Amino acid sequence: MGPHPAVAAIRLAVRRVLHDILNDHPTTEANSHEPPPSPLVLVACSGGADSMALASALAFEAPRLGIRAGGVTVDHGLQPGSDLRAEEVVLRLRELGLDPVESAAVTVGRQGGPEAAARDARYTALDDAAERHGAAAILLGHTRDDQAETVLLGLARGSGIRSLSGMAAVSGADGRYRRPFLQLDRQTARKACMVQSLPVWDDPHNADPAYTRSRLRHEGLPALEKALGKGVVEALARTAQLSRDDADALDAWAGQAESSVRDAAGLLECAKLYALPPAVRRRILRRAAIEAGAPAGSLFARHIEEVDRLITGWRGQGVINLPGKVVAQRQGGRLVIRQG
Repeated sequence: MGPHPAVAAIRLAVRRVLHDILNDHPTTEANSHEPPPSPLVLVACSGGADSMALASALAFEAPRLGIRAGGVTVDHGLQPGSDLRAEEVVLRLRELGLDPVESAAVTVGRQGGPEAAARDARYTALDDAAERHGAAAILLGHTRDDQAETVLLGLARGSGIRSLSGMAAVSGADGRYRRPFLQLDRQTARKACMVQSLPVWDDPHNADPAYTRSRLRHEGLPALEKALGKGVVEALARTAQLSRDDADALDAWAGQAESSVRDAAGLLECAKLYALPPAVRRRILRRAAIEAGAPAGSLFARHIEEVDRLITGWRGQGVINLPGKVVAQRQGGRLVIRQG
């Protein structure tokens, strides 16, 4: 008799990702009699159902493919006793057979709001762990439900099609971050933990209405399903993938077109920019603003629209101020984006 369907589903998802990692990091080298060490894959684990299910699947599948498996839990220090819970997660990961396993304590700042600041601190800690251990990849437990929430948050911000594309299955430097569960729902992960008797921790922040994502999870999505019927989460996840495909194509187009709209000095020529489709032109403008020092996370659609009006609605406007002390202005038919 095989494993429970929920357990089989999470293992299959992880197995597929591990095969991809092996293809990206072959275990044999040409013209070498000494094979390189097997790749190390870490799981980012909070102790919640999603990440514990992911950790258990990694612990099961990795040895069968000759992959070393470890884990990292991040202590954000935002709740009393968070250090003790981090120690408990480390113990559980070691009981699963993962090695190396560590807890990383971080200090969460305030920039961008509490959720964004915690996320930034978490990824910094995970990047550091990957570098120190030489990990080929870090697995993240985001599910289809998380993807649906991310799409709705992007829609609410009005930040364009890239925000609607949600989370990528592969992201980060050199494809470091992998999300095996984007096609699985949250209940599958929870069920897998239950049938394997894996203890899980439910973060009270996930039910705290002070957090936008929590309100969306417990109020927004249920209201949408009540009004529109079941299947909203699946539809939003499909929207994410379709949007990502479109956004990738437009990004590639913009990358190819950028050199053709710059003069010999490298300045953007307004007339040539004007001739491009708006979606392509605005991508070039956004990239130029980021290269000048504007933080990508603080650069919203409204900023790019203001810069775009220097090209499409020129009425002698003055300097446009952008995040990161970057300014944009039109000078002699050229668009200058620089540090102010």
